[in-house]
Amino acid sequence: MEKFSVKQLAKLAGVSVRTLHHYDEIGLLKPAVRSEAKYRYYNGDDLLRLQQIMFYRELDIPLAQIGEILDSKDFNIHEALLQHKKELQKRKKHVSELIATIDNTLKQLKNTKMNYNEIYKGYSPEQAEAYEKEAKERWSSDRVEESKQRVMKMTKSEWEAVQKESVDINIELAKLMHLSPQDEKVQTMVQRHFNWIGNFYTVTPEIYRGLANMYITDERFKANYDKYAEGLAEFLSEGMIYFARAI
Repeated sequence: MEKFSVKQLAKLAGVSVRTLHHYDEIGLLKPAVRSEAKYRYYNGDDLLRLQQIMFYRELDIPLAQIGEILDSKDFNIHEALLQHKKELQKRKKHVSELIATIDNTLKQLKNTKMNYNEIYKGYSPEQAEAYEKEAKERWSSDRVEESKQRVMKMTKSEWEAVQKESVDINIELAKLMHLSPQDEKVQTMVQRHFNWIGNFYTVTPEIYRGLANMYITDERFKANYDKYAEGLAEFLSEGMIYFARAI
């Protein structure tokens, strides 16, 4: 008859040695053989009993109740296995339904397009209309429309990523303000800023220089950058003008 040590059984069943010791102590699974040196050895029947214990634990049955079930004179291992299979099939179906629900939700989130009005979240309709009118007067209707269409094609997750990228760029630029705006590290971040602007419309050197000027002449834009660090708007503006010369 094949025998299994505690370590062998633990490895075979995927449980800890401590768990087997605990089952022995509470009388749930006692080894078939104990050597004179008090080593525990389990046989095939013990393996089957451990399997039953693990199945019942999977069904959240308390250990004390499992012991009562297994020690009952009416217990039939064949019937028990069939019942375990039935219960696990129910769980499998339920888990599959949950996974399908998650997949559908993720798909919906991914495909949820932006509502352009969300860009002006926090502003009244009158303020939003005024900002859009000002943008058309400053940059032309075509560029504003291009920006509008690009944003509307984004999913909400993509829009959130664009917003996060803006914050990350500003934080990193603020850390580099001890350097010259022409420094390579600064220009690398300005390149990221240039690419970020490209999410909204096609950027030319002329447009980029115009933005650089606006960041320091328009108090709203200046305040937006300076909230990260005093003087960031001017620092970024100088970096943008230098960058625009090379593109």
